[in-house]
Amino acid sequence: MGFGVPFLPVPPLVGLFDTYPIGATLRLGMDAGFWIGQFGGIQDGVALLTNARLHSNIGTPIDGFRPVVRIPIRSITFVSQ
Repeated sequence: MGFGVPFLPVPPLVGLFDTYPIGATLRLGMDAGFWIGQFGGIQDGVALLTNARLHSNIGTPIDGFRPVVRIPIRSITFVSQ
Protein backbone atom coordinates (compact mmCIF):
# COMPACT_ATOMS: atom_id res chain seq x y z
CA MET A 1 0.00 0.00 0.00
CA GLY A 2 1.39 3.38 -0.98
CA PHE A 3 1.35 6.65 0.88
CA GLY A 4 -1.79 8.74 0.48
CA VAL A 5 -3.92 5.71 -0.41
CA PRO A 6 -6.83 5.20 2.02
CA PHE A 7 -6.92 1.87 3.81
CA LEU A 8 -10.21 0.05 3.19
CA PRO A 9 -10.17 -3.28 5.05
CA VAL A 10 -13.52 -4.31 3.58
CA PRO A 11 -14.78 -3.21 0.13
CA PRO A 12 -18.11 -1.32 0.37
CA LEU A 13 -19.84 -3.92 -1.86
CA VAL A 14 -19.33 -6.58 0.83
CA GLY A 15 -22.14 -4.89 2.79
CA LEU A 16 -24.60 -6.29 0.25
CA PHE A 17 -24.01 -9.75 1.70
CA ASP A 18 -24.54 -8.92 5.40
CA THR A 19 -28.17 -10.07 5.53
CA TYR A 20 -27.77 -13.36 3.66
CA PRO A 21 -27.14 -16.51 5.69
CA ILE A 22 -24.75 -19.19 4.45
CA GLY A 23 -26.70 -21.49 2.14
CA ALA A 24 -29.21 -18.86 0.94
CA THR A 25 -29.98 -19.04 -2.78
CA LEU A 26 -28.61 -15.90 -4.45
CA ARG A 27 -28.35 -14.39 -7.90
CA LEU A 28 -25.07 -12.57 -8.51
CA GLY A 29 -25.04 -10.43 -11.63
CA MET A 30 -22.04 -9.71 -13.80
CA ASP A 31 -21.65 -7.94 -17.15
CA ALA A 32 -22.22 -11.01 -19.30
CA GLY A 33 -24.88 -12.80 -17.22
CA PHE A 34 -25.60 -13.96 -13.69
CA TRP A 35 -24.92 -16.91 -11.40
CA ILE A 36 -27.58 -18.66 -9.32
CA GLY A 37 -26.33 -20.72 -6.40
CA GLN A 38 -26.09 -21.13 -2.63
CA PHE A 39 -24.14 -18.43 -0.83
CA GLY A 40 -20.93 -19.83 0.61
CA GLY A 41 -19.40 -16.67 2.08
CA ILE A 42 -16.82 -14.02 1.24
CA GLN A 43 -13.12 -14.90 1.16
CA ASP A 44 -10.10 -13.00 -0.16
CA GLY A 45 -12.16 -10.51 -2.18
CA VAL A 46 -14.38 -13.09 -3.86
CA ALA A 47 -17.93 -14.25 -3.24
CA LEU A 48 -18.32 -18.02 -3.06
CA LEU A 49 -21.35 -19.82 -4.47
CA THR A 50 -21.90 -23.56 -4.25
CA ASN A 51 -23.99 -25.66 -6.65
CA ALA A 52 -24.04 -22.67 -8.99
CA ARG A 53 -25.15 -22.31 -12.58
CA LEU A 54 -24.33 -19.51 -15.05
CA HIS A 55 -27.25 -17.90 -16.91
CA SER A 56 -27.31 -15.43 -19.81
CA ASN A 57 -28.82 -11.98 -19.38
CA ILE A 58 -32.09 -13.27 -20.84
CA GLY A 59 -32.22 -16.06 -18.25
CA THR A 60 -31.28 -19.20 -20.18
CA PRO A 61 -28.69 -21.51 -18.60
CA ILE A 62 -25.29 -21.35 -20.29
CA ASP A 63 -23.49 -24.20 -18.58
CA GLY A 64 -24.11 -27.04 -16.14
CA PHE A 65 -23.91 -26.86 -12.35
CA ARG A 66 -20.53 -26.24 -10.76
CA PRO A 67 -19.73 -27.35 -7.19
CA VAL A 68 -17.94 -24.09 -6.24
CA VAL A 69 -17.73 -20.75 -8.07
CA ARG A 70 -15.48 -17.86 -7.02
CA ILE A 71 -16.75 -14.49 -8.26
CA PRO A 72 -14.53 -11.42 -7.76
CA ILE A 73 -16.45 -8.80 -5.79
CA ARG A 74 -15.33 -6.12 -8.26
CA SER A 75 -17.16 -7.98 -11.06
CA ILE A 76 -20.54 -8.12 -9.28
CA THR A 77 -23.18 -5.71 -10.60
CA PHE A 78 -26.17 -6.88 -8.52
CA VAL A 79 -27.14 -9.25 -5.70
CA SER A 80 -30.67 -10.62 -5.23
CA GLN A 81 -32.31 -13.49 -3.43
